Amino acid sequence: MFNVTTGLSIWCSEALTLALVLFVAWRHNRKSAAYLFWGLGFLFSGIGFALVAARGEIPNLLSIEIGNAIALLGQSAWVAGFLALDRKKMEWWALLPPAIWLAGVFLPWINEDYSNRVILYNLASATGATALGMAVAAGDIRRERTRVFLMAVFVLQAFLCFGVAIAMALILPSDAQATNFSGAAAMASAFLLTIAFALTCRLIMERSERHLRVLTLTDALTGVLNRRGLLGYFDKIREKAHDEQHQVGVILFDLDHFKRVNDRFGHQSGDAVLTAFARLARQYIPNNIFGRMGGEEFAAFVTVRDQTEAEALAESIRAEFCRLPVSTGEALIPATVSVGIALSSAIEANIDRLVSAADRALYAAKAAGRNCTVVFGEEETAAPAPGEPNSHAGELVPTVDDQVEALRRMGVLSRAG
Repeated sequence: MFNVTTGLSIWCSEALTLALVLFVAWRHNRKSAAYLFWGLGFLFSGIGFALVAARGEIPNLLSIEIGNAIALLGQSAWVAGFLALDRKKMEWWALLPPAIWLAGVFLPWINEDYSNRVILYNLASATGATALGMAVAAGDIRRERTRVFLMAVFVLQAFLCFGVAIAMALILPSDAQATNFSGAAAMASAFLLTIAFALTCRLIMERSERHLRVLTLTDALTGVLNRRGLLGYFDKIREKAHDEQHQVGVILFDLDHFKRVNDRFGHQSGDAVLTAFARLARQYIPNNIFGRMGGEEFAAFVTVRDQTEAEALAESIRAEFCRLPVSTGEALIPATVSVGIALSSAIEANIDRLVSAADRALYAAKAAGRNCTVVFGEEETAAPAPGEPNSHAGELVPTVDDQVEALRRMGVLSRAG
């Protein structure tokens, strides 16, 4: 005969230990309510089963009705924890396990029959395991593959508890046999919950690692990609341009007279301008392949059909930023941006050459008076930088001032009217 008291005592000890660990984790990270709910889940489970194990030493109402209800409430707390992990609100079905138990246990034909109570408890527990599986499945399974294994554990627990309930309903066991069924199901469930806890730890670790990777690729002030994160997307943009038979474009943005903004309004106001521009530009850049290169300079990698599309995109951002009111609380900060664009075919696209050409185009925009856009097409992008020998003609490339004047004559230079 299965010694229920011994088994329950082991689980109580384990559950209370896990509860303590989770409460400590929550204390160090109060923003994560999941730790709190999971800790409460193990606490309720430990207390509930401790009351059940004390049957005969305490009143039956505490040991049977209340003890099992508290243990099942632990499952509800675990469901709440997984929902909180994904920033989802509490669902009514999370409370079904204790509700099912309390709705049935006071019926005379259940309350007075040990086997029927065991059947009812396992049905309620199967509902709780199903709710746990639903809560886990509500997250991002495609990104977090550990969720699949975690959900499988809860589904297996649901089938186990439901199978025990069905088997007992068909066999009509004696109290001694019902005790064995109950103990075996409880220990199997405890084993599966231990596996689930380990998988949950793995899920949190993977999420933390992914978050740290994002932080290393993100600018802390503006929330957009940093230089490293942005450059990492170039190959994907080039492949996309090749597949769509488009051009690759690098767009550089430089906030005009940014040092004056810092000197006149303060660095906090300067940060507000940077953040406002980043937030605005992201709305226009496809797939958010946009980032801060450093200081007041930002960049975007895009695929475009032609030079006109690239210029229209940059001009939309430049013109909208001119009209954007950046408030410091005391004054409105006038801010504009200069833009340089370099284009290349997908086959010949080279990150260093494109960034260098876009930088020359940006310099030309500044030389032309700022708050304007200069576009270098494939021919200008492929040309050497000013002052460098032209390998084809053996001549020096025209200076920036010469390029600006030529761009004006060709109508390539776009600026505010």
